[in-house]
Amino acid sequence: MKKGCSLVAVMLVVALIGDQLGASEAVTCSATQLSPCLGAITSGTPPSQACCARLRVQQPCLCGYMRDPNLRQYVNSPNARKVASSCGVSIPSC
Repeated sequence: MKKGCSLVAVMLVVALIGDQLGASEAVTCSATQLSPCLGAITSGTPPSQACCARLRVQQPCLCGYMRDPNLRQYVNSPNARKVASSCGVSIPSC
C-alpha cells in the first residue's frame, strides 16, 4: 500500500512541475507590452522597474521583434541595448 501512495505522490509532483514549466514558457509576444520602455528607448533615460519587468517577460520574443522591419530600429538601437543592459536582460544574437 505504501508503494502505491509513493507512486501517486511522485506522479503528482511530476505533474505539478510540468504545469509550472508550461506556464513559465507561455509568453504572448506583443511589442505593446514593452510600452513602459518606450521613453527610455527613445530618450535614453533610465528604465523604470515596470519596463524591466516587461522586458524580462518579453525576452523570448526579442528575435521576432528584430525580424519585424517596423520594430527592428527600436529593438536594435543603442538606447534599447542600454535599457536591456540596465535591466539585466541580454539581447540575443538572432
